[in-house]
Amino acid sequence: MTYRCVFSAAFLASAAFALPAPQVTSFGPDSQVAAIAPTPLPAYPVVVEENGYTSATYHGPYTGTPTVTGAANAPTTLAASVPPMPLNPTATYYNTDGLPQNPMPAPFTPAGGLGTNGSLPRYMVESDFDYESIALGLYQEWIELDLFHDGLAKFSVQDFLDAGLTAEDRSLIEFMADQESGHATLLTNMLGVTAPKQCVYNYPYQTVREFVDFNQRLTRFGESGVWGFINHLDSREVGQLLAQSIATEARQQQIFRQMSGLTPMDVWFEAGWPQSWSWTMLAPYISYCPENNTRLAWQNFPVVHILNNANINRFSPNDTATNGSEVVGPRIADPSISNISTDASCVNLNVTDYGCGPAIAHNKSEPLSFPGKQLLFEWEEPGQAVGPNNSYVTSTTAGTPAFVAFVSQLNVTYSPLTITGPTSGYTYQPDAEVYQGDPLINGTLVILLTDTDLYVTPFNTTMLNPHVRAIGLYQSG
Repeated sequence: MTYRCVFSAAFLASAAFALPAPQVTSFGPDSQVAAIAPTPLPAYPVVVEENGYTSATYHGPYTGTPTVTGAANAPTTLAASVPPMPLNPTATYYNTDGLPQNPMPAPFTPAGGLGTNGSLPRYMVESDFDYESIALGLYQEWIELDLFHDGLAKFSVQDFLDAGLTAEDRSLIEFMADQESGHATLLTNMLGVTAPKQCVYNYPYQTVREFVDFNQRLTRFGESGVWGFINHLDSREVGQLLAQSIATEARQQQIFRQMSGLTPMDVWFEAGWPQSWSWTMLAPYISYCPENNTRLAWQNFPVVHILNNANINRFSPNDTATNGSEVVGPRIADPSISNISTDASCVNLNVTDYGCGPAIAHNKSEPLSFPGKQLLFEWEEPGQAVGPNNSYVTSTTAGTPAFVAFVSQLNVTYSPLTITGPTSGYTYQPDAEVYQGDPLINGTLVILLTDTDLYVTPFNTTMLNPHVRAIGLYQSG
């Protein structure tokens, strides 16, 4: 007799909170149920308990053969891209005297707004765009739930203390994991029965420093990915609840920056990113998903590696090697290596403006980046298998890359790309401001290699997608 084992990550999510059921060995002498003694099947243990915390036992790469490949498709696709259009002809309102211009529908209720006519709210997705966007958000919430628990279980109390993090800090990380349980429940309810389930993940960190650094990168694209689509949702009700959850994601990103010794707030505005940019960053860290798990329609772009991306653990971050050797691996959001020599490290350096241990805030005498800094790139060819079960494939419709787009705060700023090889080149970091006194490029941000310097604004950055050759994550501050 042959048995087939289907791994359910949904069970993984719930098992951490329940004791195993007792093994039934007999139903009593009156049982009429025919049975045999089954041969146990090999399977991944569901959870382990280490250091007082539970986590999935297996975190590693996918080793099977995908049965489905590519993004989810609709019955038909109407065009190769969305054409640019002129200004919406109804966008004409302008208030010249500071007073209400139209009759009020009720006292103290100015005319206008969406969802303000007294209709009963319906907290469910209302279109394919809504569904695919919230499904992507749920993939993000699931990995954060697993990730935060995994670091707590993987590293000992002493490991955290050696990184400058105490019992209070571990408790805060556990609380953030609990937040993700609520966020995943919320998004699941707004999607319905086909909501994606939790998967198995493959993380890049080997130390506490690398764990918190990876978290600040992952929560950056988790937060920015929602800001990019939330105001395009058809369901305003879903957008309302999503905003209330992503507000905590922003706090998480700030906290992990503080734990990493980075400035908690280094920009005046947070950027919003299209869904495909976030999915490109998230997918490489997902190994397995349950059979028939809902697939996503978003694009996976090739990755551009910033070979001299600043190592946040260095006393002098601009001494980072220029060959890409100071990140822990080849994936897009992999953290800086932390196992550098003591005399080069800033982690336990108690020197104002140079130390980078956990703190409420740090000022840096030597910044991680600066205007005019040369950035060295190598980018991947399309056609790479990535994501759950290696079942998604990277793709691009762009021509030869000619520009580097820095997507930061309210702006997309281009610099010319100098090609040095078939898949290599460099640029120089632009010197620009959003408003006077607000340097444009800071923090953890996305950069794009593009074939044109297309003019876009925060509400329509998706128009760049057909021109994106590769995507990278830049640690500029």
